[in-house]
Amino acid sequence: MNNPNWFEPSPVLDGLAQVVIAAALEVHRSLGPGYLESLYEEALAIEFAARRVAFVRQAKISVDYKGHRIGEGRADFLVGGELLVELKTVDQLAAIHKAQVISYMKALGLRLGLLINFNVPVLRDGIRRIVLSSPGSGRQLHTREESNRQDAMPPPEGRG
Repeated sequence: MNNPNWFEPSPVLDGLAQVVIAAALEVHRSLGPGYLESLYEEALAIEFAARRVAFVRQAKISVDYKGHRIGEGRADFLVGGELLVELKTVDQLAAIHKAQVISYMKALGLRLGLLINFNVPVLRDGIRRIVLSSPGSGRQLHTREESNRQDAMPPPEGRG
């Protein structure tokens, strides 16, 4: 993946993403799949606070159209002022979920987002890391979606 147009997160931002993933894994280990999104959001907020991670829950996103503010959206979490975290509890992530994250990232001028689906047996299968090379622009130049799944050994049964 040596495309010169791709943005690579700084080690600090990448480390922040790893802390968020570790917190989400802990929540999923404790609760498992099957609950409403709001319960995972609450548990993740508790986990962030315990880990002393700076976050804004239900962060407001101003939506502008041709120079006019037309409303606002809300992201589940804005972590450390530079990482978008959007939660889902769906049978399968769809293209519209990724599009939502990209739209939020553009509106906030962010380059890294995590899309986390808690409704999976193994949470690593439900995590998508989305990198945007051109935040805030009117057009999407390059995005890269990466699964958090590693090609190494699978996790022990019951771990996720």
